[in-house]
Amino acid sequence: MGNIPTSMGQLSQLKVLDLSSNKLEGELPSKLGNVKSLFHLSLADNLLYGSIPQEIGALYNLEILDLSSNNLSGSIKGSIEHCLKLRFLKLSHNNFEGNIPTELGVVSSLQGMLDLSDNSFVGAIPSQLSGLSMLDTLNLSRNELNGSIPASFGSMESLTSIDVSYNELEGPIPESRLFLRAPLECFMHNKMLCGVVKGLPPCSSATQSEGQRTPYGKIVLATVSILISLVLVVAILKFRHERKKSKATSTDNVTQLASMFSVWSFDGTNVFKQIAEATDNFSEVHCIGTGGYGSVYKARLATCEIFAVKKIRIIEDEYGINESMFNREIGALVQIRHRNIVKLFGHCSSSQGRFLIYEYMERGNLAETLRANKRAIELDWKRRVNIVLDVVHALAYMHHDCPSPIVHRDITSNNILLDVEFRACISDFGTAKILNVSGPNITSLAGTKGYLAPELAYTENVTEKCDVYSFGVLVIELFLGSHPGDLLSSIYLTTNKNDLCLKDLLDSRLELPGAETAREIYNMLSIAVQCLDPNPSHRPTTRRASDELSSGNQRCDGHHVDYLHANLTIPT
Repeated sequence: MGNIPTSMGQLSQLKVLDLSSNKLEGELPSKLGNVKSLFHLSLADNLLYGSIPQEIGALYNLEILDLSSNNLSGSIKGSIEHCLKLRFLKLSHNNFEGNIPTELGVVSSLQGMLDLSDNSFVGAIPSQLSGLSMLDTLNLSRNELNGSIPASFGSMESLTSIDVSYNELEGPIPESRLFLRAPLECFMHNKMLCGVVKGLPPCSSATQSEGQRTPYGKIVLATVSILISLVLVVAILKFRHERKKSKATSTDNVTQLASMFSVWSFDGTNVFKQIAEATDNFSEVHCIGTGGYGSVYKARLATCEIFAVKKIRIIEDEYGINESMFNREIGALVQIRHRNIVKLFGHCSSSQGRFLIYEYMERGNLAETLRANKRAIELDWKRRVNIVLDVVHALAYMHHDCPSPIVHRDITSNNILLDVEFRACISDFGTAKILNVSGPNITSLAGTKGYLAPELAYTENVTEKCDVYSFGVLVIELFLGSHPGDLLSSIYLTTNKNDLCLKDLLDSRLELPGAETAREIYNMLSIAVQCLDPNPSHRPTTRRASDELSSGNQRCDGHHVDYLHANLTIPT
């Protein structure tokens, strides 16, 4: 909390300054430019605003600079390009604007990462960036860049990953090994890119306008049109015949897919080869997340299907903890079929490790989305309401509709995944427990600090109400925009749910919701407060919460309630 002290500029011998994830506010002190010995500066995931002081350019020993996930704005020209020893530069998830400085191309020391994603950069991508001959990763996604991808990027032989999705780019993709192997998602949501990437239109048809066609081209076009007409006639004549065959073909495809995954479950050698190939032998470039007992990789198979592959970290100890978590996750997920629970497609074991193959969720986890300002704003109130419904429906299914109740034990924003349509799925069942309904369920402590039910401090008996408490924390976090922290204890001291002041618990990055949406959010926060009851027996079941939130029958007394300004007294 608080600001970065200007006195930091007096620490002339300081080499590493890492103040990440501290909720720091205010502007970057220009005095930091006095710390000439500094080679690692990380201020990521704070609440810093304003522009980057030009004095930062005086840090001629700086090698690592991470200012990601803040509210920084303005142009980056005139400062960073003077740090000629930079190896790693991450400015993602801010509000930087203007053109990308061409001068960045002369910082030839950049060899790890250049990440400018999730900002408001405009204009063309500077061709000078191709001068970064040692660069490994380039991420320019989610900006407002236009023009084409410089052809000179094809000569960047050290580049292993590039992402220019969600811009206004058009024209051909450079023809090089990197671009030939890059997945389609790295180029999606642009104006009109074309070329060598599978899934993009060929440039011959995408870039040639009507006015550019030669007379010869028009003759060819007319000829092609006639041929297409003839093909359509033939297609109509064959339609009935093909329709009869379609059902059988569809069945064959489904059988083939099912067969593939049944093989995955038993033939570790076969599937390991496919996974290793798709991830370049588990290169960090393909790593999309790291958890307590393994890493998750994005794998694009030869079939063009994309999966998330969790590689379980092998620990050789007497307890076999990771082996147990691997088996527990499989045991839980094979019982579950629900649209809001991540799908387990297969698993395998080999000499190289143990692997779980899941559906790939394009938008990553909820925690990352809430931390990134631009993505958090994209997650509007209606989408947040739908996420609450998705999660509570999944929990109600796990607790009440499975053959035996399943308790997740680690419901957090890190374990809620979002697909491209913002559908939410519960993931990571490594700590899940299938309950014995006829007796106590004694188990060791598992979960994440800040989401753990208070009774777990004095009992090892886990119940569904542990998930209910975590769900309450999650709902407040979702609408507040960040984990409520110490606010949790004071929130529950409100004895009357009708005293809840919705306005005080809303993410300030979004505009206030309209009356109907405010009512929905109010109802959800009222349920969330009940979920935080220190007494587990007083918390609602997820079935009740699901029913009430779905039907909208949770109401406050009185008519024409101003839900947005209903009073909540939070004790100090």
